[in-house]
Amino acid sequence: MGTVTLGVSIAVPEPHGSRLQRRRVGFGDAAASGIPTHVTLLPPTEVAEADRPAIEDHLAGIAAAARPFPMRLFGTGTFRPLSPVVFVQVVEGVSACGWLQERIREEGGPLARELGFPYHPHVTVAHGISEEAMDTAQTELAAYEAAWTVGGFALYEQGHGGAWRLRREFRFSPYPRQRRPSATSRQPAPEAA
Repeated sequence: MGTVTLGVSIAVPEPHGSRLQRRRVGFGDAAASGIPTHVTLLPPTEVAEADRPAIEDHLAGIAAAARPFPMRLFGTGTFRPLSPVVFVQVVEGVSACGWLQERIREEGGPLARELGFPYHPHVTVAHGISEEAMDTAQTELAAYEAAWTVGGFALYEQGHGGAWRLRREFRFSPYPRQRRPSATSRQPAPEAA
């Protein structure tokens, strides 16, 4: 068996997801049509294909220990000049996203890894396009707003053409089971109601 490139994210639901994806394509981001609109919890990560069952068990345990939370997007930001990215900001749900991504990447787990930059939840709306087009994206979406309740996250796999496809969804329980915190956990896992 070989390797696969996986990512874990929170999908931006309809109608918001397809609207933002159309805008991203319209700004000239050619890769956007193969990237579902999302908030990243685990960036593209190469793993052994044989590790997929352990990875899915790991993610299922995290989802079982989490509960639904509100998410709200508002306004834009950029990572320029460090990275050619314009994004819609996550203004509510930041700490819940942080908790999830830490559990997903926890030391000793099947997806343990360091990040190249500090974790910052966001929705990319332009990446690697001209500066003028990124300026347009940042300006035109400056008042963009969307809100919903996050009920889970999903595992995606990158295909040969660079497009991402859904592999499995992991739904939160309204009454999560207690999960024993790892040694690296900064906050205790939610307790069952």
